[in-house]
Amino acid sequence: MMRSLYSGVSGMQNHQTRMDVLGNNIANVNTTGFKRGRVNFQDLLSQQMSGAAKPTDELGGVNPKEVGLGMNIASIDTIHTQGSLQTTGVQTDVAIQGNGFFVMKAGEKSYYTRAGTFGLDNQGTLVNPANGMRVQGWMARDIDGTLILNTSSQPEDLVVPVGQKIDARATTNVNYACNLDKRLPEIPEGASRADILSSTWATEFQVYDEFGQEHILNVSFTRVPGTNNQWQATVNVDPTDGGAAATRVGLNTTDGTGNSFIVNFDNNGMLAGVTDTAGNATPEAGQVMVQVSFNVAGANPQPDGAPTRQTLSINLGEIGSVKNTVTQFSEKSSTKAYEQDGYKMGYLENFKIDQSGIITGVYSNGANRTIGQIAMATFANQGGLEKAGENTYVQSNNSGIANIGVSGVAGKGKLIAGALEMSNVDLTEQFTDLIVTQRGFQASSKTIQTSDTMLDTVLNLKR
Repeated sequence: MMRSLYSGVSGMQNHQTRMDVLGNNIANVNTTGFKRGRVNFQDLLSQQMSGAAKPTDELGGVNPKEVGLGMNIASIDTIHTQGSLQTTGVQTDVAIQGNGFFVMKAGEKSYYTRAGTFGLDNQGTLVNPANGMRVQGWMARDIDGTLILNTSSQPEDLVVPVGQKIDARATTNVNYACNLDKRLPEIPEGASRADILSSTWATEFQVYDEFGQEHILNVSFTRVPGTNNQWQATVNVDPTDGGAAATRVGLNTTDGTGNSFIVNFDNNGMLAGVTDTAGNATPEAGQVMVQVSFNVAGANPQPDGAPTRQTLSINLGEIGSVKNTVTQFSEKSSTKAYEQDGYKMGYLENFKIDQSGIITGVYSNGANRTIGQIAMATFANQGGLEKAGENTYVQSNNSGIANIGVSGVAGKGKLIAGALEMSNVDLTEQFTDLIVTQRGFQASSKTIQTSDTMLDTVLNLKR
């Protein structure tokens, strides 16, 4: 009789715990990145009244007789299913779609979270504004003029230096493309055929020197008389300058004998190569690069008194190719420079985060630079993480060691900026569990009441 009382007590106590978990789930229905809890029950020990007996020649087997002693909680699991994504439009909000956690630091202690409600503090550090924990990742390092992200190193604080200036960068490459018209134009009245054969297609593009000063790169293409597939290109930097900045062109040198070169096409309209005024020719395959040098106005002269010169490369494209290459087809001339890599001094005005977690700075001079990359962590058993409050988890003995890397690698999900992950609590499911839990609690209480009535009957036998 007493066993039924204690069985009922265990049922009431453990259904109370389940109600606590359900209440916490419902309270956090609108908590960013919250993962709901789930309570699993199991039966307690059973008292064996008689053991099992195996079959004999005369009788069959007998099952054991056991009386259960109640129930207890088998586990309280954290269910790490994906929550819905909510667009916020805030550039520092980041959501994870798939597996993984953000890595955050408070001092030397690491925390992990799915809540990407980030912001910048007064030093530009990417933090959680609610608790000041610093988001971890990797900062880009300038190595020999190239920005490198070493994601194999230990993660560090991410700093977005809004307002920081970057120095000017001289143009080193100018890429040309499109087409020079193979067709001869109609001869207008009063013009000779020689005039048509020497018609010119001129292009201009803006380039920069080391100071960030703007210069005009003028390249004019003129048909070579008496030929079918040759054009003479004449290069001038700042053509309105009387000396045209002393522009010189060469294939293997930046100080050629002149400022022009010959562009050759094959019978298919494809680029076949270039010959400079010194007779140097490009190889039969590969990219066609022409070296250009010019005087930089305002720069200190060289020790020998010569003016300081800047060099850049004109890339006409790949021999035998059409894509991003100068060609000669029977279409209107449209050859132009479409890209150059120089810029003047600028200030960091804005930044954006892509699906790989790479933070790219947008500068006032139009340049984009990689600033850093957000780190992500995964665990062999994410259900083994311990909750540390404030939407964070910490590593435990059963979670495994954090595998920290970039998104999209080794099972890690992708990052979506301008969005947040909502709670994965389903209110319909939680309210249904509330009803079931309440009924379980009530049924356990009825067990105690009924057992008490039966004990009262026994006590009344003495009368």
